Amino acid sequence: MSNQWFIKGVKKEILTERFPQFPPEKPPLRPSLLKGSTNFKCPVGALNENKWNPEKCIFCDKCSMEMHFTGDQKLFKINRKMNVFKRSLYIYIIDSGTCGACNAELLNIFSPQYDANRYGIFLTNTPRNADVLVLMGVESEGMKSVLEETYESMPEPKCIVKMGTCAISGAGIDSKISFLESDALIFGCPPSPYTILEALIELKGDKP
Repeated sequence: MSNQWFIKGVKKEILTERFPQFPPEKPPLRPSLLKGSTNFKCPVGALNENKWNPEKCIFCDKCSMEMHFTGDQKLFKINRKMNVFKRSLYIYIIDSGTCGACNAELLNIFSPQYDANRYGIFLTNTPRNADVLVLMGVESEGMKSVLEETYESMPEPKCIVKMGTCAISGAGIDSKISFLESDALIFGCPPSPYTILEALIELKGDKP
């Protein structure tokens, strides 16, 4: 697959990104501290006592006039590195009702521009061949059996990645339900392909 993307990319003069050896010139900006006004109220409670919680943030940009911005904070959290997957990492996706943005950005990393295959990251259409279960969307009671059965059908060792604000915190929904503990969180609404790639590479135990 990786060779096919490379050949197509050369024919169409598409250059593969040099990321992560050379990060993008303009990384995504993340709010840090309020400039002075304390009157701004975040619609999803991502700001509390002048601190930013990326797990709740929907990146609506409403705070942009009140905030300082920085690009030096990672937009993901790795709870457990899976060093056994340094050679290859196969991911299986479950979408429990997203707007489609997270799906689009995740699939982008397999395009010639980013070519996740060169880092040993691949998609699989069955959980029986998957190393990672990527969850997107708000978990609901109706999805409980699907999630649990999917996870049980995966071979050991295995891990769970929750991607996007909906999956991580419910995106402002008070009755957030969580059935499965995550080994990694990828923040964003939606996260960028750069963030997704960097997170998956680090999850594998590689150094971006």
